[in-house]
Amino acid sequence: MKRRSLQRNILDLPVLMVFAVMALCVLLVLLTGARVYRNLTERSETLDARRTGTHYVTTRFRQSEGKAEVADFGGCTALTFREEVDGTVYLTRVYCHDGWLRELYAAEGGVFSPEDGEKILPLQDLSAFWDGNMLTIRMTYPDGTCRELWLFSEAEEVGP
Repeated sequence: MKRRSLQRNILDLPVLMVFAVMALCVLLVLLTGARVYRNLTERSETLDARRTGTHYVTTRFRQSEGKAEVADFGGCTALTFREEVDGTVYLTRVYCHDGWLRELYAAEGGVFSPEDGEKILPLQDLSAFWDGNMLTIRMTYPDGTCRELWLFSEAEEVGP
């Protein structure tokens, strides 16, 4: 009786080994797939943030019809857009402070600091300057990559 039971266990051993190898292969495929998915998701989020920053600044510039000032705002380079509503002049400042692209919309003459702006998206640095009727904007993202935008204005008054 014991002999027959031992023979049966020995015959079951290859089946168990094949099952264990298959289970290990399935586990490795799942782990590899999860890692690839995580990397793709992170890359997609990074690229989306860059596109969002570019579109955001471009849209703000176009809404102002190409009238933007580059000015210092609390030690930060700020794109400033003027708008008059019911006789009151409002300024929209777009700038980088504490690792964030920020926006501050307020009446002209108010006392505000860079910390008061609304956080838009992570950004390491923002610089801008006018060259004739072309506004050059350089955006540096937290991973160190840079994007430059060249925006042209047909407005009669451009720059400072």
